[in-house]
Amino acid sequence: MTSSVPKNDQLIVRPLEYRDVDAINALVSECVARETSKRLITVDRELEQVGSWYGLKRFLSLLPHSYYHGWRVYVAQQLAEVLGLIQVSSLNSTRSTWRVERVLLNSNSPQLELLKTQKEIGSQLLRYCLQNIWEARTWMLEVNVNEKNHLALYRENGFQPLAQMTYWQISSDLITQLAQQNPDLPNFLPISNADAPLLYQLDCVSMPPLLRQVFDRRVEDFKSNLVQSAVSKIRHWLNGTDVVSGYVFEPQRKAAIGYFRLESSKDGTRPHRAQLTVNPAYTWLYPKLTAQMAQIVQKSLDCKHGLADESQIYSQPLEIVSADYQPEREEYFNKIGATAVEHTLLMSRSVWHKIKEAKPLEGLQLSDVLQGLKPARAPIPSRISLIKSLSSSYQNIVRQKNIFYSKSTEFNPVEKNKSGKSFKPPSSGLV
Repeated sequence: MTSSVPKNDQLIVRPLEYRDVDAINALVSECVARETSKRLITVDRELEQVGSWYGLKRFLSLLPHSYYHGWRVYVAQQLAEVLGLIQVSSLNSTRSTWRVERVLLNSNSPQLELLKTQKEIGSQLLRYCLQNIWEARTWMLEVNVNEKNHLALYRENGFQPLAQMTYWQISSDLITQLAQQNPDLPNFLPISNADAPLLYQLDCVSMPPLLRQVFDRRVEDFKSNLVQSAVSKIRHWLNGTDVVSGYVFEPQRKAAIGYFRLESSKDGTRPHRAQLTVNPAYTWLYPKLTAQMAQIVQKSLDCKHGLADESQIYSQPLEIVSADYQPEREEYFNKIGATAVEHTLLMSRSVWHKIKEAKPLEGLQLSDVLQGLKPARAPIPSRISLIKSLSSSYQNIVRQKNIFYSKSTEFNPVEKNKSGKSFKPPSSGLV
């Protein structure tokens, strides 16, 4: 297949540098203006802060991997022009699973007018990450089901669908109604590093085996060290969000049966977001945990009462995601009147490629198959095979001696001694 990218000027994919900040900001601003997905708009706004994060990220990259698991940005450059970028991040402490956060292409560039050229550059960005991030064993991404071009790009590069995700929004009026309910959660506890084993068990129970294998989480993934806590606080301060998390403890079984992590917007520029995990055997927790989150959001909004932009702060919805393997959650959100605003597809790809057959199966003859099963050289004898060969040769010698002796006794004449009695010579040895 011939590439439509010009040959005389080679496309270079390299890590982010500080001189790329202006080009990236212009690229992100253009994509935000024409983007319809609110989820991706949030990712792009965080990407716009790459200039503020650049110095801190360079410092954190010098630390060991156990202290910081950050994101990386790679750009595609040709003729000193940034044609696209890719943002990736690690999802677990062992860095075995990585996630593609965003792939952006500069559609204003005359070199990217053709859709074929855009796919080629997007494929080169993906392949660069697959080849150069050696820790990764599995790659994941999330794409809107209506983004046909991105779906085609990811499918061509080996990504397969895992689950279908639905983003729900609970309106501000519905948040006020839910906040008036009594959640009645006596065993609702705050989260610390000591609760990491409980959260790990809850995470394993709440996911199907295939997703559990793809995420590959450990107990360490639910702990945070000093550096991670500091970076998280700085990020939430820049984004203007407050974070509250907690879990429900079941004392009889000594296990966590429900967990949520809520990010509430302080300035009203973005919706409130929640990560919700519930044991499939305790689906009755959905209304109680939702009411608990609604009360936390309402309480944080009441603390900002009297601000000039109060109407904007109170108008932000609460966003929660559900998967197609969680039918009880989707049924509950439909029951309370939540709105499904976006449907996405969760996709994954392993770094282990399937080797393509050199010959088609229809034209493969039986002689070719048997020819491939023949050993290339003589096998090296082992200790067991040597003992077996010696034992078999010894048995053959004994068998031949027995045959010889039996034939010699059969044809040997019977002699008579002087006394007239028959004399039979001994079968072996001398007299």
